[in-house]
Amino acid sequence: MIFYEEVFRAFQKQKVKYVLVGGIAVNLLGSMRSTADLDILVEMTDDNLKKIVRILKRQGYRVKQPVDPMKIADRATREDWIQKKHMKAFNFYKEDELKEVDIIIESAVSFEEARKGVIRIRVDDLMLPVISIDKLIKMKQKTDRAIDKLDIRELRKIKKLRKSL
Repeated sequence: MIFYEEVFRAFQKQKVKYVLVGGIAVNLLGSMRSTADLDILVEMTDDNLKKIVRILKRQGYRVKQPVDPMKIADRATREDWIQKKHMKAFNFYKEDELKEVDIIIESAVSFEEARKGVIRIRVDDLMLPVISIDKLIKMKQKTDRAIDKLDIRELRKIKKLRKSL
């Protein structure tokens, strides 16, 4: 069993268009690092976002922001939040299990770009779309956080090891 398996299964069943990024992507690419949240880049269409919100709500996730989460699936509202409130991510959480899902809104790598070089990683009977090492490094270079600097070093080591095989 993988952390967030129930979310991945529902995404797969509903054909949600997403790519794993962040700490879980770092883990799936070969690094051992502690992470608790699920970071995803998604196709930012109203239809795809509606699927995501329905799935997360059905599984008991709530939003931290004092808004109706379904409004992220309305393009005009979403663009207003991005422009006027400088929204960088939309967070869902499941308090009783200490789980969080972040839909990344602003990123150095778009969903469309991430999707082009996606690596499909099998975990049991799930196929998980994971951002490529190079694109994940590009994303992490823009954050200037200590954990991301560590991830970049690890990802570069993994890339070097893979080339030598």
